[in-house]
Amino acid sequence: MGPTKLQDALSYPPRLLRAPRAAAYLGMGTSTFLRMVDEGVLPKPKHIKGVTAWDRFALDAYVDSIDDDANTVERILRGG
Repeated sequence: MGPTKLQDALSYPPRLLRAPRAAAYLGMGTSTFLRMVDEGVLPKPKHIKGVTAWDRFALDAYVDSIDDDANTVERILRGG
């Protein structure tokens, strides 16, 4: 009997996102996303064997923590 391949019919969203996908996930451009990470506004990435990626759950937690006031969201996206 040969090796079996694990398969199922489910679709899994990625848990870790590289910068362009993480930025798109949050609805912003990559340069804005990286600037906000550098400023400490957004979560820091994980580093796994030379791969830099952001945990989708950490990004979700950040968004959940934002005040629902539209002005707050706009100010955060402007970086101020």
